[in-house]
Amino acid sequence: MSPIRCLSMVMCLVVLAGCGGDDGFSDIDAYLNEVRLRAPGKIEPTPTFRSYPTFTYNAANLRSPFSRQVKVDLAGQKHGSRNVKPDPNRVKQYLEGFNIEQFEMVGTISNAAGSFALLRGAGGVHRLKVGDYLGRNDGRIVAISGSQVEVVEIVPDGEGAWLERPRTIPLKEHS
Repeated sequence: MSPIRCLSMVMCLVVLAGCGGDDGFSDIDAYLNEVRLRAPGKIEPTPTFRSYPTFTYNAANLRSPFSRQVKVDLAGQKHGSRNVKPDPNRVKQYLEGFNIEQFEMVGTISNAAGSFALLRGAGGVHRLKVGDYLGRNDGRIVAISGSQVEVVEIVPDGEGAWLERPRTIPLKEHS
């Protein structure tokens, strides 16, 4: 063996002999024994939590509490007719997907084709003529004047028939 190799082996043995002593861990052992004496004998169990019953919100399809209440006069309530009913085969127009309450009349325009109402709602201003539909209750425009748009909706009467309900959308000035 070469002297360099012999010297390196001796050095490795000296280093390994220094790692085997217990003197380096005596302070850690003393600290752990001190902690064990201070610690309680057992750990408390986690507290139990009461589970609460689940809540299902069932009022999603009801009238909004922020819109005006509809007064119902039971004595003067109209009864529907079997002759009046919405046409299920009619293709729905775009504005029939929105509540009629959100529309407001902002003006009218006329040309050779006729008179048109300008209604703001559903994310823009829309030009409508007599015979166009809007609102979720098959609302059909029946008249347009400079101050209002007249709409007739077809709504259920609650007894299996339908009735026509007239509505007006007044001109909103200074809009």
